Order: sequence, then C-alpha cells, then structure tokens
Amino acid sequence: MTRISFYFNADDALDLTRRLIGKARQQALCCLVYTDDAALAMQIDQQLWSAEPLSFVPHTLCEDANASETPILIGTQPDPLPRCDLLINLSAQPPACLARFDRLIEIVTREGADREKARERYRHYQSRGYPIESHDLAPAA
Repeated sequence: MTRISFYFNADDALDLTRRLIGKARQQALCCLVYTDDAALAMQIDQQLWSAEPLSFVPHTLCEDANASETPILIGTQPDPLPRCDLLINLSAQPPACLARFDRLIEIVTREGADREKARERYRHYQSRGYPIESHDLAPAA
C-alpha cells in the first residue's frame, strides 16, 4: 500500500519540490511530479534546468518523446516511468494514479486555501486506509 507523507508549513513549495527531487535521484528513485497545471509544470522544468550544474537532475515532461528514458517526469502520466517509486503531488486533488506508487508526498504551504485543500486530501487518504505520516516544517520556536 502506498505510504503517504504530508510536509506542512512549507515556505516555498517549488523549492521543496526541487530538493525532494534531488533526494529521489540520489536514491536512484523514479519520480512523477504530479501537476495538471501546464504553467506550473513548465516552471518546475525551468527551475530544474537552472539549478547548479553539479546538481542537475535528468527530467522531462510526461509528453516528451524521451519520457520513457527519464527517471523524473513532470505532469499527470506515470506510464513512461520504469518504476513507480515516488509521486510528489502538486495538484489540489488526489492523483488518480496514486495506488501505483510506493510513496506519495504532499507539500502544504502556510496559505489558507492550500491548507484547506490539503485537509481534504488527508481525509480522503485516511478514509481509504492509507498509512499517513506528517512532517511540520515550521521553525521550532
């Protein structure tokens, strides 16, 4: 069953996504960054291309011709991935392909609307019996 991790109180969801992708690559995991927002997908793609040269992560959009040869995909289609190790959800809805992955990461900012949508996803996963863990990223007081 897919393990789910919520990372709450993220200052910058895209920066955290970039760091999580880097960790996934270090662990040789295949990853889908799930977003149905084309502009956000392009923003993530650009952020990964502009990272420091020594920290480059091979990635592409799901629709790209090289998707089946790339360990990190951005979009909504996990089919080209050789393995479904990690799913990072940047959508307001639970991903339809969730059950195919070993692990799902939900990133939640401090923004009210984002937190409310995250609560809905949390309840959705909880009602289906998924194991959920939470990580509070707020600085210790």
